[in-house]
Amino acid sequence: MNTMYAKASQLKLVDLNQIFSYRYAVFVERLKWTLPDAGAGLEVDQFDRDSTYHVCIRDAGATVGYSRLIPTTETYLLSEVFPELMDAAIIPRSSAVWELSRFCSVDLRSPNGHGRQADFWGCQAVLRAAVQCALEHDVKRLIAVSAVAMERILSRLGVNASRASPTMQLHGHSVFAFWIELDDVTKNALGITFPGAVAA
Repeated sequence: MNTMYAKASQLKLVDLNQIFSYRYAVFVERLKWTLPDAGAGLEVDQFDRDSTYHVCIRDAGATVGYSRLIPTTETYLLSEVFPELMDAAIIPRSSAVWELSRFCSVDLRSPNGHGRQADFWGCQAVLRAAVQCALEHDVKRLIAVSAVAMERILSRLGVNASRASPTMQLHGHSVFAFWIELDDVTKNALGITFPGAVAA
């Protein structure tokens, strides 16, 4: 397994196309999400900028897990597409808070991944890499929007996660916003000993 995370501006076009192709296969073809900007086998939206961080897990050259990280000082998915989720709460705008989005861990080579967004061990690998990347940039919290099934996975992982919003039906999906605190609880749960290092 190979872990990679970097700004889009630091990646080669072939790497970005592999990422966007993987997202299309997972979210459009398998999960049947309606994503208006998806086309030609690539899932790209307005939040995929040069400054966006991509977290990718690969096995024998094939992408098997992915997530996107965006500083909340920029426009991001929750602030622009799902602001009603937060109700009266303040939409985060801080260099210490990044958004985690397009989170998935599906091995497209396996028929067992059909209809799923993630499996437990894949989630652990993707989240570990995402948290490590965020810690290296002095981020203190992640915020994300996801299907409610993610709550069970977060609980099993043992990270310090909590709801940031009630569950709502939006765009045909039951979703909620949640926080992940990048504290010792989360680092210990994911085997991160300090920023820049992951326990073997």
